[in-house]
Amino acid sequence: MSETAPPPPPQRASKTRLWLTAGGLVVIALGGLWWLGLPPFAEPPPPPARTGRAPVQAVEQQVELTDKQVATLKIAPVGQASFVERRSAVGNIDFNQNLLVQVFTPYAGRIIATYANVGDQVQKGQVLFTIDSPDLLAASSNIISHTGLLTLANANVRRLTETLRTGGGAQKDVYQAKSDQQTAEGNVRADRDSLRIFGKTEEEIENIIRDRKADSVLIVRSPITGLVTQRTAAPGLYVQPGNAPAPFTVADTSVMWMLANVVEADAPFMRVGQPIEVTVSAWPGRTFDGVITVVGAQVDPATRRLMVRSEVKDPDYRLRAGMFANFTIRISEPFQSTAVPNTSIVREGDGSMAVWVTTNRKRFDKRIVKIGMQQDGNTQILEGLQPGQLVVTEGAVFLSNKAAGGGSAD
Repeated sequence: MSETAPPPPPQRASKTRLWLTAGGLVVIALGGLWWLGLPPFAEPPPPPARTGRAPVQAVEQQVELTDKQVATLKIAPVGQASFVERRSAVGNIDFNQNLLVQVFTPYAGRIIATYANVGDQVQKGQVLFTIDSPDLLAASSNIISHTGLLTLANANVRRLTETLRTGGGAQKDVYQAKSDQQTAEGNVRADRDSLRIFGKTEEEIENIIRDRKADSVLIVRSPITGLVTQRTAAPGLYVQPGNAPAPFTVADTSVMWMLANVVEADAPFMRVGQPIEVTVSAWPGRTFDGVITVVGAQVDPATRRLMVRSEVKDPDYRLRAGMFANFTIRISEPFQSTAVPNTSIVREGDGSMAVWVTTNRKRFDKRIVKIGMQQDGNTQILEGLQPGQLVVTEGAVFLSNKAAGGGSAD
């Protein structure tokens, strides 16, 4: 049998552990000495105090100008301006459908002539077209015939009454003559009413009776004052009552509609009766007054927008149906806020807004600011400037170009 080697003596293992322990103590001691030689850790800076005022941004860039260059700039202190919180929406102008009339012929017939074109401004009662109407011809013939019968009935009553007075004739003949007279009078009254429905005046009716000439020309007039927006009428065209399209369409354009699509978030601000201001690109700088008349009952599920209809006053007839328009409503009272002229603001390449500030009118510092509303030539400053600071109001773009290396050295 083979013999296994005996284990090492315990004295040797004890010496190995002793040396390892001693080495570790030496390393710890050296590390402690090195740590004691280091300076103490710096304490973290205290958090910035909250002053309740808009923080002023750090200087982004600095430019120094010559006196000649400074003379080309305009500098003014940061001030206050009045602002009103608004909401706006886009839409289009349309005819006021409550003031738009399709002019049909009241009776069938063939058009003889037309007297207005699309785009013409017509007055209430103005002739639009005439037609040759068989119905009018029949009504005119009836009144001529019935008037003749009435004349004969009147003569019979006078004759029989005189005969009875002189002792001749019979009373029943007088009664019958008077009955015939009343029937003739009723027929003439009915004929007059018929001709009035056709639009004939009392003078025209009397002329028909006097001349005993039947009139078949039916005159169709505009029922309102407005603009001719559509015409299908033409001489020789046969028209009937209610047959679409109407021969003429007339719209009162003194009050137009604006149909706007309002974003869902602005829906709570839309109320019937609320005043609005409308602008169109065709008339820059001009504002049209209006009022909201209808707020949609539901939001369009596809666009997430709400239909809002307004009536817009247009006494000078400047608006046209189909024009793109923008309307604005006020949702706050005017308030004062820190502001600078719009010309002080420079849009940087990254989309940030900057102004140029100076303290000595020679060295100019660029400050990044947070802006709010822009109204009446002023820009609201939310962060980055304090009232009273001097800013460049004209020439800010020149300073930005110079800071970027593109400015003139003159």
